[in-house]
Amino acid sequence: MNKRLILLGLGIFIAAILSWFFSTIVGYFIVAMVFSAVLQIPTNYIGQIQIAGVHLPRAISVILSFTIFAGIIALFVLLFIPLVSEQIEFISALDYNSLFNNIISPVDYIESFLLDRKWVNKQKGFLMTELQNYFFNFFKEMNIEKVINKILNTASTVLIGTISVVFISFFLLYEKGLFRRNIIALIPNAYFEVSISAIYKIEKLLSNYLFGLLIQMFSIFTLVSIGLIFSEVKYAVTIAIFAAIANLIPYIGPILGASFGLIVSLSTQLQQGQDMTFSILAIKVIIVFLVVQFSDNLLLQPIIFSRSIKAHPLEIFSVVFMGAALAGAVGMIFAIPVYTILRVTALEFWKGYKKYRIFGKE
Repeated sequence: MNKRLILLGLGIFIAAILSWFFSTIVGYFIVAMVFSAVLQIPTNYIGQIQIAGVHLPRAISVILSFTIFAGIIALFVLLFIPLVSEQIEFISALDYNSLFNNIISPVDYIESFLLDRKWVNKQKGFLMTELQNYFFNFFKEMNIEKVINKILNTASTVLIGTISVVFISFFLLYEKGLFRRNIIALIPNAYFEVSISAIYKIEKLLSNYLFGLLIQMFSIFTLVSIGLIFSEVKYAVTIAIFAAIANLIPYIGPILGASFGLIVSLSTQLQQGQDMTFSILAIKVIIVFLVVQFSDNLLLQPIIFSRSIKAHPLEIFSVVFMGAALAGAVGMIFAIPVYTILRVTALEFWKGYKKYRIFGKE
């Protein structure tokens, strides 16, 4: 067997093992590369601005790009503050006795239905007793200290990850392609042509994919906001923004967006005392999200996935759920870009081996 091919395979294996052991750092670099690719356009545009005939320093351009992005995030948070505060006020002012009575009514109906048909051999009131015992045991077994520690650990992990991604992204943007040039400089001459071809195709496919995602998010935001506004749903724009961002998570995202829209629309209507039109409003919201989902599945996703990364839908399905198994929702979001990189690299090197004989005999 060819010695170079063995060495290449060994190098790839070692790199894969190291990536697995240092998966957190690798994940930070992947997120930072995507983040820096998004901020590359505003950074370059700001860098072209001249003050007294002098271009702004690269560091200033990068910092201004980060500031713009942070401003967008701040506006996003401010948009949700009225919704969250209103829900908190509603929950604090909720009549729990009335709520409990509303819960008892359907429970009594189900219990009577089961007892009348003699499907269960128990005394009247057994169903409510079992529900009370279940919730009592649930809260009794809940370890508050453990929950607080988990929240603190999650918050610290998110904070460390955010700082790491921002730090890496800053230098990726500041060096303006230095990281890419250093990688290219390490490529041996025998593999240079096929490696450059792989890097070019990866960059092109990923840029197409990111641009397609932006189109998808804007389209979903537009459709959901228009549909909910015509349905007279309060906080229609806020729900639309959440639905557009949640849709980044394949398969699960649309369900999260629709659930959020349904909960917010029904809770806000309950606050206004219009409980008689609950079913009508719920049907309207469900129809809006169904129309959006069909439009996304039939028009947007085929354009983004099939044309941008040139992969079969079955490939996408398998890769997304493998990403979910490895890293949950985050893995589902980044599964397709990572798969694109691995897929294009493997295909290009295989093409080089079969056609161009880049792994010649010693």
